[in-house]
Amino acid sequence: MKRLLPGDRPREKLLRLGASALGDNELVAVLVGVGTPRADALTIAADLLASCGGVHGLARVDGERLRCEHRLGAARAARILAAIELGRRTFAAPPGVRVQIRGPQDAAAYLLPRFGSSDVERCGLLLLDAKHRVFRTCVLTVGTGNASILEPRDVFREAARSSATAIVVFHTHPSGDPTPSADDVALTRRLRAAGELIGIDVVDHLVLGDMTYVSLKESRRL
Repeated sequence: MKRLLPGDRPREKLLRLGASALGDNELVAVLVGVGTPRADALTIAADLLASCGGVHGLARVDGERLRCEHRLGAARAARILAAIELGRRTFAAPPGVRVQIRGPQDAAAYLLPRFGSSDVERCGLLLLDAKHRVFRTCVLTVGTGNASILEPRDVFREAARSSATAIVVFHTHPSGDPTPSADDVALTRRLRAAGELIGIDVVDHLVLGDMTYVSLKESRRL
C-alpha cells in the first residue's frame, strides 16, 4: 500500500471518513494489517474475498482454513474471526431482553445473527415460555456437512427438562441454500405430531442459510 497516499490507506481512510466509506477489501485489509514481501494488505484482502465468495462467504470460513489455505497466520486469522463474531453480536438482542416470537420473522431475526452462514450443520431449539418468549437457545447436534440427524426424543427430552411450553426447531445448511429437503419436511411433521401428544407446541422449523431462511410454517409444510 506504499503506492497509496497516506490519507487513502484503509486505516487512515476509516478514521478520516468512517467505516462506511470503505469497500469490502479495504475493511478486510484493516484487519489484515500489514502485507508481506509478496503482496500488500489490500491485495491479500482482495484475494481472500475472491476465494471465499465475498463477505458472506468469509463469514463461513474457519480459522484453520484462514491459517493454512490463505496463510494469514494465527494473529490475522484471529482478528478476522473476532470481527465477524462481533458483527454477529451487534444484531443479537441485548442481555436480559426476553425476545417474543410472534412469527417466522421474529425467529429468523433472533437466529440468523447467531447461526446464519454457518460452515457446518447445526441443529437446535429455541425454548419458549407460555408467551412464546425465548428463555434459552440450545444446539443439539453439530455435523460436518448435511448429515446431522435430529431425533425427536432428543428434542423433547431437552424441551421437557427445561420446562418449555413451546419450541422453535432450527438447523443450518452449510451450502447457504435454505431450501428444505424432503427429510426436513418429514422430520418437522414427526416433531409436530410428537409435540401434540406430549403437550409441547412445535411453533416452527426454520432452515437457515447464508443470512436467509425458510420457515416450514410460513411455507405451509409444518
